[in-house]
Amino acid sequence: MSERKQIVAMLLAGGQGSRLVPLTKTTAKPAVPFGGKYRIIDFPLSNCINSDIDTVGVLTQYQPLELNDYLGRGEPWDMNLKFGGMHVLPPYEGEKGAEWFLGTANAIYQNLRFIRRYNPKYVLILSGDHIYKMDYRIMLEEHIRNEADCTISVIDVPLEEASRFGIMTTDSTGRITEFHEKPAQPSSTLASMGVYIFSTDKLIQYLNEDELDPNSDSDFGKNVIPRMLAAGERMFAYLYGGYWKDVGTLSSFWAANMDALGDIPELFLNDPAWKIYYRHGFTHPEYMGEDACVTNSIIGDGGSLLGTVKDSVIFSEVAVRKDAGVADSVIMSQTTVGESAQVDHAIIAENVTIGDGARIGAPLEDDSELTVIGPNVTIPAGCTIAPGKIIASAADLEPADADAKKGGR
Repeated sequence: MSERKQIVAMLLAGGQGSRLVPLTKTTAKPAVPFGGKYRIIDFPLSNCINSDIDTVGVLTQYQPLELNDYLGRGEPWDMNLKFGGMHVLPPYEGEKGAEWFLGTANAIYQNLRFIRRYNPKYVLILSGDHIYKMDYRIMLEEHIRNEADCTISVIDVPLEEASRFGIMTTDSTGRITEFHEKPAQPSSTLASMGVYIFSTDKLIQYLNEDELDPNSDSDFGKNVIPRMLAAGERMFAYLYGGYWKDVGTLSSFWAANMDALGDIPELFLNDPAWKIYYRHGFTHPEYMGEDACVTNSIIGDGGSLLGTVKDSVIFSEVAVRKDAGVADSVIMSQTTVGESAQVDHAIIAENVTIGDGARIGAPLEDDSELTVIGPNVTIPAGCTIAPGKIIASAADLEPADADAKKGGR
C-alpha cells in the first residue's frame, strides 16, 4: 500500500486489573468509570486525537465485552476512518485457535500485521490504565531530533516510590545509560510511564528476537528494553512534567478522582483546549431538591440529589435520598444512597443500593481506611460497614454488618 501513516499507536488494554477488584470483577480495567462520566481509557485515546494521531490499535483480552461495546468503531474519538481510525485487536486467531497475549511485548508481536498495514515510521506504545493529558507530538519531535531507536516517557518520582517503577539513568543529553525494572535499591528517580515511541524497524527487530527467546517473559520492561540497551541502541528519556497517575490500585484510583476535584491545571477535565472525548449515554438533567447541598463535587447527569454531597465524584443516575450524606467518595452510576444513610471515604460501584440509615466507612479526617462496595450489592437498612472493608458481593456481608439494631460506629 503506497499510503502510509507517520505514526501508529498501540494501546495495551487487556490487563486483568486484579488490584482493582471488585471494580474489575466483570470489566477490563481500562473500562472502569472515572471522573463522573469518563472511562480510564478515554484519557490515552483523547491524548491520541489531541496529538493528531488518528490510527490506534486497542489490544483487548480480559473481560473485553463491556470495553468493546464502549469503544465501538471509535466514533466519539473521531476515529471511524476509512484508512486508519480505531481498531479493537483481540488475541490473534491462528491455526490452533486464539493465543492469549503472554505479555506486553507478545501482545504487540501478535499484531505486527496491523502495524505493517499502515507502514508507519514510528510506533507509539501506550497503557490503558493511566490518567494524564499529554501531547505525544512533543515526545515524537524529541525522538526524531535525537535520531532515537526508542524514547521512553519518564516522570521524576520520590525516591521512596521509585522501586515500584522501571527506573532509568541518563547522561547529560538524555540518553539512557541504565534501566532497571522495579529495582530494590533505585539509583535514580526517573520512572517509566509505560509510554514508548519506537522506530518501527527496530521495534520489529527486537520483538522478533524476543519471540525466539524461550526464557523471555515477553515484556517490554523486563526483556525488550534491557536487550536494546545492552545492544547499544540509541535510547532516550523524555521527561514529562504534567499530571500522571497509574490508577492500578483502589487507593490510587480514589486519589485520582479526588485530584479531579482540585485545582490541578493538568487534570482540568473541561479544558476546551484539550478535550477529553468519551461515549455519551442517554442522559437528562439531575434533580436537585430544595434541601440538597453540594460542595466541591462532580455531579453526573440524571441523578436525584436530596441530601448532602461534599468533596465527591457522583456519576450519572445516582440518587442521594433525603437527609443522606456523601463525603470524600466516588459513587458510580445507578446507585442509591438511602434516607439518612452516610457514606464517607468510599468507592461505591454501579447499581448499588445502600439502605436507609446505613453507615459506610468513616470520615476522612479520622484517618480512616478506604471502604469499597462492589457492583450490584445491596447494603441492608441500618447496616454499618466498617472503614477499610471491601464488600465485593452480598456474600461478604457478615451477620454483624447487617444487624440494623445493633449496628453502630
